[in-house]
Amino acid sequence: MSLKTLLMPAITQRRFARSTLLAKRAKAEKARQAARRPHEVHYFHQIDDPYSHLLAQALPRFLSLYNIQLIPHVVSPPPDSAAPEREKLVAYSRVDAALLAQRHGLKFTDPGYQPNAQRCAQAKHTLVAAIFAGQFGEHAAAMGQWLWASDETRVPPEQVNGLKPVSNEEVQAHIAQADALRQKLGHYLGGMLYYEGEWYWGIDRLYHLEQRLQELGAQRSGSGGVPDSVLFAPDDGLAQANALTNPLSNPPAIDFFFSFRSPYSAIVAPRVFELARQTGAKVNLRYVLPMVMRGLPVPKVKREYIVVDTAREAHVRNIPFGRLNDPVGKPTERGLALIPFAEMHSCGPEFVLSFMHGVWAEGIDAGSDKGLRAIVERVGLRWEGAQVALLHTAWREVAAANREELFAAGLWGVPSFKVGDTAVWGQDRLWAVKAALEAAAGKASRGRSKKA
Repeated sequence: MSLKTLLMPAITQRRFARSTLLAKRAKAEKARQAARRPHEVHYFHQIDDPYSHLLAQALPRFLSLYNIQLIPHVVSPPPDSAAPEREKLVAYSRVDAALLAQRHGLKFTDPGYQPNAQRCAQAKHTLVAAIFAGQFGEHAAAMGQWLWASDETRVPPEQVNGLKPVSNEEVQAHIAQADALRQKLGHYLGGMLYYEGEWYWGIDRLYHLEQRLQELGAQRSGSGGVPDSVLFAPDDGLAQANALTNPLSNPPAIDFFFSFRSPYSAIVAPRVFELARQTGAKVNLRYVLPMVMRGLPVPKVKREYIVVDTAREAHVRNIPFGRLNDPVGKPTERGLALIPFAEMHSCGPEFVLSFMHGVWAEGIDAGSDKGLRAIVERVGLRWEGAQVALLHTAWREVAAANREELFAAGLWGVPSFKVGDTAVWGQDRLWAVKAALEAAAGKASRGRSKKA
């Protein structure tokens, strides 16, 4: 056992504890008050990013609820290092944004392609001009609606005609400064909000910021906001633990694409298995190697944000997380080698949960025999059989096949889920998985009724 492996659990347990996050927030608030600063929220808007367009639509309502000063910036797309499968990322973002828009009553329809360069340039000029005029919130959503319209002959909204034109040099200078600030503050994506040391992505993470502002008493008086309520509350579509559930009739299977090194996979695993229990669906374990073990390096800033964000999401869902022992390399390979062994003994999900919980919540070193044995035996598997299974390498071909299937579905990252023709990415998309299960089961039921 290396010194790093020995120390990592204790260090990460403290670093990602909820108490540590709250202490950082308290320190930031004390500094803000001492400097007599208002509640300043920086917003980084990427012109051709659908998630930015959704957030732009939500900003007026958000600003009406909270006593904050919004500081908007127009930024470039993420660098290649943070978007290794850029074409898939861009295409999927449109599909996912359309799904989110339908769910939350926002406006976005996937046209099947990105806006052309000329329209993007025009939108950049307009929104930079709006920022200079202090009117970003009034124009961002309307410009986004124009930009994403399938009718490319449509003229920009008349309301922008009163803005003072800006030069190419001014636009380029603004974006360069905005990109530099985003990098300095520690991020790489568009559609991001930053408040006093913490990042919040799009409408999916806006609720974290709302809850923080509510705790600080930053709600506007007479805004009509309900205390402790948020604009886009998280929802997995799971019934309460004590609620009766009715399994679906012959639901399709859920293909669960995951990596043992993915913290998001770790916190969604217990929930997808619970969704399967409630609906009666089978879960197919589609394990893949982590990106870094497939030659796709993940920048440090991205790794840092993912773990911090996972800790916040885990806390909301009461999932233990934060005492880590990074399973990259040997630990992950040993874990994947044992999935076929666990499935052969009808406890695949139980082993996956044991491994995930062990390395992400208990700090177990799965690269050691002692650690892996504890993970194996607590789900009822025999260590002697596991030792034999570790010698087999067929899992590598399965992992490679799963990766190709993931790519074929238009996805590349984990955790991802596929139900019939529906494929979604993210630990916060189980509501879409449930909807796909219900739709497929309903269609099958109607088909049986017609035959009868």
